[in-house]
Amino acid sequence: MLNPQVLQLLWQATLETLYMVGNSTLFGCLLGIPVGVLLVITGPGHILPNPVIHRLSGFVVNVGRSIPFIILMIAIIPFTRMIAGTSIGTTAAIVPLTVAAIPYVARLVESALSEIDPGVIEAAQSMGASPLQIIFKVLLPESLPTLVLGVTITAVSLVSYSAMAGAIGGGGLGDLAIRYGYQRFRGDIMLQTVVILVVLVQLIQSIGSALARRLDHRHPS
Repeated sequence: MLNPQVLQLLWQATLETLYMVGNSTLFGCLLGIPVGVLLVITGPGHILPNPVIHRLSGFVVNVGRSIPFIILMIAIIPFTRMIAGTSIGTTAAIVPLTVAAIPYVARLVESALSEIDPGVIEAAQSMGASPLQIIFKVLLPESLPTLVLGVTITAVSLVSYSAMAGAIGGGGLGDLAIRYGYQRFRGDIMLQTVVILVVLVQLIQSIGSALARRLDHRHPS
């Protein structure tokens, strides 16, 4: 049977991980979805073609995705401190997690929107729909199941990123595994944190997949 003190540590660390992943997923989507939409609609032959904006936004997204998360966390410490008031702790860890999520979400959104039949967009244009109407009444609704799967993938990735955030005092299960499992040679705690992380990933993936199936009007459940 688990020691009550260990149980308390695991419970607190799990809540911290959920706090970090939940908030960074939310903020990453709020900022990443518009970037992904911009990447699509400014592309050649789309509703608002603009080669300069398309290439610039694509370049920024590619740069963001190419930086390893552990390096990103350290590189933006001044920015994190400016936003969160500190560079240590669970709230501070949300900043680099969000920054890492934005380009990831943007590419997933771009992929989802690119799958939409051009004929649907042309039909909306022929009926006089404005670009904003096409975005909110055609592009996003039509790609909603795929977007939900994209958000799920992002959340799963952020679970692993949040564990890495423990390396610089970000809190959560990663921090617990490092401080107790590794530094104090507690293999049992290390194993328990891994099990909890696996369970969290499975839960997130299952919920996201079920929601996507429910929203997919092409394959009603």
